[in-house]
Amino acid sequence: MFYVVGTPIGNLKDITLRALEVLRSADVIYAEDTRITRKLLSAYDIHVPLRSFHEHSPEGVDEVIIKGLEKGLKIVLVTDAGMPGFSDPGYRIIRKVIERNLPMTVVPGPSALLCALLLSGFPPYPFAFLGFPPPKGKARQEFFRLYEKLPMTVVLFESPHRIGRTLEDILNYWGDRPMVLAREMTKVHEEVLRGSVRAIAEALKDRGSIRGEITLVVSPGSERSNAAENGAGWEVELAKRLENPDAGLSDIVKSVSRDFGVPRNLVYRKALSVISKDSDNNP
Repeated sequence: MFYVVGTPIGNLKDITLRALEVLRSADVIYAEDTRITRKLLSAYDIHVPLRSFHEHSPEGVDEVIIKGLEKGLKIVLVTDAGMPGFSDPGYRIIRKVIERNLPMTVVPGPSALLCALLLSGFPPYPFAFLGFPPPKGKARQEFFRLYEKLPMTVVLFESPHRIGRTLEDILNYWGDRPMVLAREMTKVHEEVLRGSVRAIAEALKDRGSIRGEITLVVSPGSERSNAAENGAGWEVELAKRLENPDAGLSDIVKSVSRDFGVPRNLVYRKALSVISKDSDNNP
């Protein structure tokens, strides 16, 4: 039997009881990165032969798996985090198992794309999962052009070192829509940024480098104009609320961030800028 098993996306406690049972009883486990999977197995005192299956694995590894299944072995496929087959080579061996008419089942587990989709608050159906954008060149340009007008919520993965460029491309090709950036989900330092594409891009500029895999959720194309309006509207509203002498700066920043979906640190910086200009104009 071939088992496709979901594993935690960050918090090891998210492993299911069934997944642990299957992992313990396996004859062999194939993992995208054995170093990462070994940490999971060690945490639960699981001692099963562990082998690599990743993007650059030769076709011969596929045949070894197929032959093992034909002999009746219990073989498990896992990825670094989440469900195998999404933005990893798992689908390749899954197709071959199906083509050979060999028994297969899925042991469900955590999924970064579904967690981020729910955290976004955007319409959860229909939605399109686009994986990682091509890193560069014509393929990248065609990617953003192709999916520009999808009338549904869009979920993408991105790495920390390309996130700035990807936000810029989303803004240029798809417009300033409402968006959510989810990072380090299920971990201690989980972070969810909400706002327009432009606002989130500006909020990240001052950080320098960021860590952890990132999931982006972009609202349907029909919400593009609303985001553009909010992009300018929150600054106007912030200036109005700052005119109230009885309101504290912290409360104003929190309320504008909440009402317009703009990152709090961006609102705070703008508020300080407005206060500074008012001080200069009123010596």
